[in-house]
This record gives sequence, C-alpha cells and structure tokens, in this order.
Amino acid sequence: MTGRTPETTETPSQRRSDRLVIPLLLVSAFVVILNETIMSVALPVLTRDLGIAVSTGQWLTSAFMLVMAVVIPVTGFLLQRFHIRRVFIAAMTLFSLGTLICFLAPGFAFLLLGRIVQAGGTAIMMPLLMTTVMNTVSADRRGRTVGTISIVMAVAPAIGPTVSGLILQALDWRWMFGSVLPIAVLGLALGAAFIRNVTEPRPAAIDVLSVIVSALAFGGLVYGFSALGGEGAAPVVPPWYAIALGTVSLAVFVWRQIRLQRGDRALLDLRVFTSGRFSLSIVLVAVSFMALFGTIILLPLYIQNVLGFDTLATGLVLLPGGLLMGLIAPLVGRLFDRYGPRPLVSPGAAIMTLVLWGMTLFGTGTPLGFVVAAHIVLSLGLGLMFTPLLTGALGSLPQYLYSHGSAVVGTVQQIAGAAGTATFIAVMSSVAAPRLSGGAGDAAAEAAGIHAAFLLGAGIATTAFVATLFIRRAPEPAEAAADADAQESEEADGAVQPAATGTATADRQDSSIG
Repeated sequence: MTGRTPETTETPSQRRSDRLVIPLLLVSAFVVILNETIMSVALPVLTRDLGIAVSTGQWLTSAFMLVMAVVIPVTGFLLQRFHIRRVFIAAMTLFSLGTLICFLAPGFAFLLLGRIVQAGGTAIMMPLLMTTVMNTVSADRRGRTVGTISIVMAVAPAIGPTVSGLILQALDWRWMFGSVLPIAVLGLALGAAFIRNVTEPRPAAIDVLSVIVSALAFGGLVYGFSALGGEGAAPVVPPWYAIALGTVSLAVFVWRQIRLQRGDRALLDLRVFTSGRFSLSIVLVAVSFMALFGTIILLPLYIQNVLGFDTLATGLVLLPGGLLMGLIAPLVGRLFDRYGPRPLVSPGAAIMTLVLWGMTLFGTGTPLGFVVAAHIVLSLGLGLMFTPLLTGALGSLPQYLYSHGSAVVGTVQQIAGAAGTATFIAVMSSVAAPRLSGGAGDAAAEAAGIHAAFLLGAGIATTAFVATLFIRRAPEPAEAAADADAQESEEADGAVQPAATGTATADRQDSSIG
C-alpha cells in the first residue's frame, strides 16, 4: 500500500491507456445515469400498455432506487477486494443484461426484474468511476476530471425525460431500452479490451451480517423517504416504520463497522469520517442533493398544477438548468485545481440560498420566465458546489480509503435525494391540505404549500452557506503524500494500536455525525 497515487510510477503507454479508460467509464456512466431518469415520463404509457395501476407502476422506480441503496454501500468492499477491470465487466454485464430483459419483457413482472438487474450494475458505476479517477489522475488534475464527470451527473438526468418523450412519441416503450442496449454492449466490449487494473486488491472476507444490516438500513431509509414523498395508493409498508427500521439498522451497522475496522474487515470503512474535510464536504453534498431533488420534484408540480402548463413546457423549463450545470463543470474543475474549494463552494452556496429564498415568492401569477431564470441560476450555484465538494472530499483521504469514500458519497447522494424529495413534498402537503379543507382553490392551496417547502429549503441552505466558510484548501500533493506515508509507517510499526486509535477516532466522529 502506498500513499501516493499510481501516476508517479506509470509509463507513458500506461498513461495513454488511462486517457482512454476515463472516457470509456464516462460514456458507460452516462448511459446508466440516463437510464435512471427515462422512466419519469413513461409511467402513464406503461400503466396503459401493461394494464397496471399507477401505484404498481411506481415500483419500476422504487425498486430501482432500493437496489441502488442496498448495493452502493457494498461497492467499497468490491473495489477493495477485486480488480477495477473485473468490477467494471460485472457492472456493465449486469446493466446490459437488465436492459435486454426490459427490452424483451412480455409484461410487468419481467420489466420489474430487468429494472432490478439494471440497478445492480448502475449502483457500481459511479463509485467505480470516482475510485478509478482518484487512482489514475494526478492531484493537480483531479478537479477538471471530476468536472467532466459532473457533466455526466448533470446532463444525463436533465435530458433523460426529453429523450424518453421523443422515443415514446415515435416508438414502442421497449425502445427506451432497445436504443440503450447497443451502447451498453459496446461500452462493455471496449472496457473489457482496454481497461487495465490500477489498484492492488487485498484479500478480505465479506461480513454477511454487515450486508444484511446495510440492506435494512439504507434500503429502509430510501424506501421510507420515497414512500413519504409519494402519491397515490398507500405503500406496502408505512413510511415511518421503514424510516424507523432504517435508522435503528443504521446504528447497528455503524457499530458493526467500527468493530470490524479493528481488524481491517469492515464492509464500509467509516474511518473516512476521521477526515474533517471529508465529513464537512459530505454534509454539504447531502444538503445540495436535497435542494436539487426537492426542487426537481416541486417545480413540475408548480408549473403544471399552479401555473397550468403542460408536461412539454415543464420539460423545457428544467432542461436549460441541467445543461448549464454540465457546461460549466469543466471550467469549475479547472478553477478548483488552481484556487481550491472555498472560492467556488461558498459563492455557490450563496447563490443556492438566494435562489431558494427567491422561490418562496412563487405564486399563482408568477411569470414562467421568472421560474426558468430561477432554475437556471440555482443550477449555476449547484454547479459551483458539486465538483469541488466531490473532489475535495475524496482527495482528503489516503489512497486505501478511496473506494470506501466513493461508496459513502454514492450512498449519501441516494439517501439525500430521497430525503429531499420526501421533505419538500411532506411540507407542501401539510400546508396545502388545511387550505383545501378551508375552501381555497387547488392552485392557491398548492402554491401555499410550495411556498412553505421552499421556505424550509432556504433555511437549510442558509445553514449550509455558513458551513462553507469553514472549508479549507486541501494540502498540496507532496504534503498529502508525506502525511499518508507517515500514517502507513505508524501502521507498519504496530497493527493493533493504530487500528484501535483509528477506531476510537471514528467512534468520536460517529458521535458527531450520528
């Protein structure tokens, strides 16, 4: 194990290979993330074609999110235990197989099965991509590389509903998957041919209890928050029961990982939280994703139910912001490499906060142009935050924790997105319902609820902005390498004592974040 990234010993031919590997992973990640959002406008078509209820059709999205929440925490172990090439082949094989099942599905059951298999591959891709970048890209170039990854994270979800709508206008719903399948198979073939191994796997046995408790914890939280923010028929399990089960299971999971860390056998190594920069960045990532997903769920409701526009107008309103976030990502990455995180994150958080306060002014007569402008500026603020936060968080960790840090980031994104959606919808509903009972019109009642939801979001964002003032610039690569080497030297001198110390530190950190 070494504290320095592998680029210090790579040959020119290996570097050329890495320049091909990152684009391959980016294209593959783009395809799988695009697939996450293509279902958003397809539900009415699917319910009509398959003869199922809307509440049943929603499981095509809910089951996908649940599998993601269960698999992502395990990716830290997978990337530590197996070569990156093998993990990539497994992920893209799962995704391609799931896409094929969806394309050929004769009915709902097979379509749901295909979505579940797809989700298994999708969950692995982003942690795999981030871990590969951290192991192959020098510290002074990581910002621009993660900026490019942010294009994928921003543009794919933004154009997913548009692509889905265009396909559904001309073709059968199966072609949402049939059009993706050749690209997925090509990515799998090219990756198998060109991706090389850039990490040194360590033999480790998986802790079955950790996997079970992890599934209950993260699956319960994502299901509970998603059901809490859902509409239609009552969920199978009451949301608060699922959230309570997830919370208790999460506490057990944390306790179990702290114990296993003493022998370096944790499924998800929580020593990542001993880095103050990582912990603060993760909190800000969570707030940002809550704002992003909460806004994404509220704006369509506002535009259609309050302002009275159709779904096409809604899609066009949300498209420019997503594209802008992708376009500025490379520039943000270069600025991060040069100036560090705070000059980007603090202004980004300020913009996010101001826009959310501005959205509290939305009413029944708000011009659509103001809504478009607000979403574009909000996307600008979030775009200034994502790349520095993700790069700074993972860059603050020693190399042997990259895979676990990537898994934590992915897990937090899933839970924060579900929590943001649920929180905004719950607040909106709790305010709108009494207004309706009191005789207010549908549009006026929903506008009042949306006002309250954005008011809560603005308050949370204000707190996040204050937190950004405590972000420090990451140490220079040479300093970080020296720190990592010193840590490894201590571990080599005494395996038991450092593990105990690390565990105690993790315990202290856990008490501060729990």
